[in-house]
Amino acid sequence: MVCRDVEGLSRRAAEQFVALAQQSIVVRGRFAVALSGGSTPRALYSLLATSEFSGQLDWRKIQLFFGDERCVPPDHGESNYRMVQQSLLAKIVIPRENVHRMLGEIEPAKAAATYEDEIRKTFALTANQLPRFDLIFLGLGDDGHTASLFPASSALRETQALVASTYVEKFQAHRLTLTLPTINNAAQITFLIAGQTKAAVVKAILAGQGNEAPAARVQPTEGELTWLITADAAGDFGNS
Repeated sequence: MVCRDVEGLSRRAAEQFVALAQQSIVVRGRFAVALSGGSTPRALYSLLATSEFSGQLDWRKIQLFFGDERCVPPDHGESNYRMVQQSLLAKIVIPRENVHRMLGEIEPAKAAATYEDEIRKTFALTANQLPRFDLIFLGLGDDGHTASLFPASSALRETQALVASTYVEKFQAHRLTLTLPTINNAAQITFLIAGQTKAAVVKAILAGQGNEAPAARVQPTEGELTWLITADAAGDFGNS
């Protein structure tokens, strides 16, 4: 779906969030969503916190997870949790136990294992089961990365773990990320993509010419995949 701008994209995403949450709560008694970090979804989270959207949601039955995190403390300027806290969590009433943050302040491998245990406990998984998130929001980098799955990362080859720690050479920093098996088992995956700098990689992936990009490997096994793209990010592909 090509949206005029970030405001339009955010509204589409908020409407999807509310519709899926209401449906999931009726059917399963809860709504489990993994949030994306980065700059694009900030406007979405701020919109979800408004009375227009928040008033339609039973936050007591919504479980918030994170698709990835920088290995920094939760009050650090680069923390995805901090961004979500400021734009959404501080403005709504949600049980503390419903917010599952990645522990970016501890040793990366331990943080990944701890988060996997948190997911397994919340979803009551058996040893070989994958969680089925009702919704996962993802972003897209200029290099085709999504979550913290970067080109050439060993995390891309992970087939057993639900969560991986990875070292990103270009940033010289550790990250935590959901793995492809976890992501692809979701009922709904939605990319949120904005900015002219994304146009080339968007065109390549959607035209089937960017298969090496990590984002191209996001293919739900039994779910729906939606790309919400601003007009500048769609480029001439949006006119084709």
